Amino acid sequence: MMASENVELARLLFAAWERGDYSSAEGVHPDVEYVIADGPSPGTWKGLDGLVEGWRDFLSAWENFRGQAEEYRELDDQRVLVLTTFTGRGKKSGVELGHMRAKGAVVCHIHDGRVTRQVLYLDRQRALADLGVAPEARSPSS
Repeated sequence: MMASENVELARLLFAAWERGDYSSAEGVHPDVEYVIADGPSPGTWKGLDGLVEGWRDFLSAWENFRGQAEEYRELDDQRVLVLTTFTGRGKKSGVELGHMRAKGAVVCHIHDGRVTRQVLYLDRQRALADLGVAPEARSPSS
């Protein structure tokens, strides 16, 4: 099914990132839109060169930044929400994300087997609010 292929694509991207390899563009559309929604360096970049520039800008604020995927959720046939935990140390502040248990999220927009847009949130609750998804702390109501 197409939806499970989308989750597998998101898993493939995150496997590289979890190893600290942010250079892989496999499965990424050449005209990708990359968005950092919050944090120390929010912004929007276009294309593979823009993706590299955006990541470089973002990573330059951190030492040993890593994102660990916790859960993959299909939102629909073109979007996968990846709930993440971030670790790293702010270069200027010295703040350890791991000690703060930084819970974030990434939304991958996928079309024809390629990521066309990716939105990074350091604040998971903001991501869930922007997407209209109920916070995970809430128990389902009947």
